[in-house]
Amino acid sequence: MGQNNSYAKKNENILYSQEFRLKFSESVGVDWKALGRRLNIEDHHINIIDHDNPRTDEKAYVMITKWVHMNDNPTLKELRTALMKMRRVDLNRKIDEFTKTSGSPKITSRFYDIEDTSEMCTTLKKYYRENYGKVNVVQPPLNAPAHVDLMNNFVDLCLVDAVDTQMDVVFSLERNKFLEKQMNYTPISYSEVFSIEKSVILISGIAGIGKTWLLQKCLLDWSSDLIWKNVELVFYLECKRLNQYQNISNINELLNVFYKDIINDFNISNHPALFIIDGLDEFKFLNELINRSSSCNYPIFNALREIQKYKYVVAGRVYAIDQYQSISTEHRNKLTIQIMGFNQTGIHNYIEKSVSDEKKDVVKETLYGSPIAKAMASVPFYLCSMCKIISDSKEINKSSFLTMTNLYASIFLYFFQNHIINTNELMNKIIEDDSNKKYILNICKIAYELFVNNKVIFSEEEIQTFIIDFDKNESNLFGFIEKIGTNLGCYYQFAHLTIMEFCASVYAYNCLSSEEIIDNKKLESCLSMICGLTNKSQNSLLKFLVNLNPSKNGSKEFLYSILDRLLKLSRQCDKTYYVDLFIECFYESQSSFTDEIKLIVHEREWKILIHDGKTSYKTSCENYFVSHYIKSGRKLSELNVDKNILSDEEKNLIILCSTNVRHVSFWSPIRFEGRKPKDKIEVLLIRISRDLITKKEFEENFLPWINFCEVLYLYLHDDINYFDEICEWIRCSNVERFTIEYRGKYFDYLMN
Repeated sequence: MGQNNSYAKKNENILYSQEFRLKFSESVGVDWKALGRRLNIEDHHINIIDHDNPRTDEKAYVMITKWVHMNDNPTLKELRTALMKMRRVDLNRKIDEFTKTSGSPKITSRFYDIEDTSEMCTTLKKYYRENYGKVNVVQPPLNAPAHVDLMNNFVDLCLVDAVDTQMDVVFSLERNKFLEKQMNYTPISYSEVFSIEKSVILISGIAGIGKTWLLQKCLLDWSSDLIWKNVELVFYLECKRLNQYQNISNINELLNVFYKDIINDFNISNHPALFIIDGLDEFKFLNELINRSSSCNYPIFNALREIQKYKYVVAGRVYAIDQYQSISTEHRNKLTIQIMGFNQTGIHNYIEKSVSDEKKDVVKETLYGSPIAKAMASVPFYLCSMCKIISDSKEINKSSFLTMTNLYASIFLYFFQNHIINTNELMNKIIEDDSNKKYILNICKIAYELFVNNKVIFSEEEIQTFIIDFDKNESNLFGFIEKIGTNLGCYYQFAHLTIMEFCASVYAYNCLSSEEIIDNKKLESCLSMICGLTNKSQNSLLKFLVNLNPSKNGSKEFLYSILDRLLKLSRQCDKTYYVDLFIECFYESQSSFTDEIKLIVHEREWKILIHDGKTSYKTSCENYFVSHYIKSGRKLSELNVDKNILSDEEKNLIILCSTNVRHVSFWSPIRFEGRKPKDKIEVLLIRISRDLITKKEFEENFLPWINFCEVLYLYLHDDINYFDEICEWIRCSNVERFTIEYRGKYFDYLMN
């Protein structure tokens, strides 16, 4: 009975009418803060309301709603008293006007909103706990994802501030950008991102990094009252499902489709809610949405624009979120983050939780023994794929993860063998079957067409333009490609976009000339992988993907043509970008220094730079190139080191360079004891004027280099106290001429 009386009071109290609060809020104006304080709302709550809501009437509405909720039986008398103290007699008159119409059906019908919202909140939370406690994680097979217990086995992902990401980056460059950012970032804690409420949160990440995993973790935490505590309703919408309902024009209709068993014709308008939009890059009309195309009038755009009036979270690949930022600039209370995947602890925890005990050691040994596997293991998609491949293999092929191309090929062929044709036959037997070659080439052709047109979603009409007899063979394409039916027909997409990029490279290698590949700027990010397919190692799986088109031959000439063109472009544009790309292509090809390669590299001065921004992948590529370059009898032009804490790969690179290099520069102290060059250095520059190091550190790390140089430029910190010892060391060395800068003075000597 007590509960019924309380409910009756709510029905009788006009303060519980949403329409009354809306009308009243429109009249309060800039005095909403003063009124909030008169109603005993604490300042920190007022500051949050001010920060989270852009318009004054919204601030006033949220404030008055909060006051109503924080009191068991708020009364008009209390509100009138507060207004009288503020000398806002006009607002008291407004209240009189509003209450005269309080008996109208329009207002009384709203008295049930608070009760309905509370019940819906409880139902939503129960729904999320039941349906997202276990989430799908993409791993073999692609079309049958595994279930992971998020409640108990969630592995924390690294989140970083992504506000400085480039706005013009396209999705084909995401992997390289990710590896660069992976080298130097400051993680943001999960609680810092999701416990402090923001109007807009934009979440980006490369394919397979764990965006959906993170969002569904948020749903579970909201349902357990751990985050977003002031949000009454949270709705999760996937773009690949939104594509099916392009004729829905408003939020209420959309929610009644997605949550028909929970909403039950409830009107969401003006209720505190948060929307989560997952997979922005998979939205079929992304380009029209970003460009606000006037010629594209799909009703779903109106629903998405309505969502922007609420708090919302949008997640997608880096290129899609970067583009979306251009149309979400009106929100000052916005946070943009990028998911960087697992850190080393996260990788270890994933292996411990997901790999059988008898396979854990071999998985760890294989992953940590390959620079490529180590770099890409932070991406959940790659990590779970590699763990599965290693666990299921009777014999580990060490070349499986030697290069990026090997990594992709291993994943692709594992899926094909085990989950598309489902056979235990050896791969060479499988590829002898012409129907299997045709199948792979068809998949790769679709991927290529999508990739060069920067498309993720494609229609049945589009697929028929480049697959003959598609209607007869449609079912055979699935596994790598998903078919999604809608009330307006079907559309298609790759089950994972990482696979799409690799397939595009396989098609380009098998069906295009080197000139066609180089001339197509869209394929630039695929060049290293295309060159990787020229690797003819008998231990490599790549040999099964390079003979799909019988009319294509001459892989050596194909490789040389691409490498030669890259160096010509570097000379024309004077850009190191093409030089770096050349080294990546050479590494992926695992080629040697043939006579043709020697001719290509002959005219160039080769410089090696080691700095904090360089990825471990690029260092691996340079190690491979420098090793072959020096073995061919050539001398490097320069070695520049601007990093004091060196990885094993970087130390190895310095050792390689030191055997045959003309100029060496150190721009910061190094920790590299016991190493010294093996051949004379023409010029050595050591600039440590900003760094105070001990005599022992100088003697161990720099003196061996000084002993092998002809000309020395040395810049010292003013506070070192062993200047005389340095001079004596130089006097006893083979240095012919040197310049020392110390305490503002220059000391120049020409040794006789």
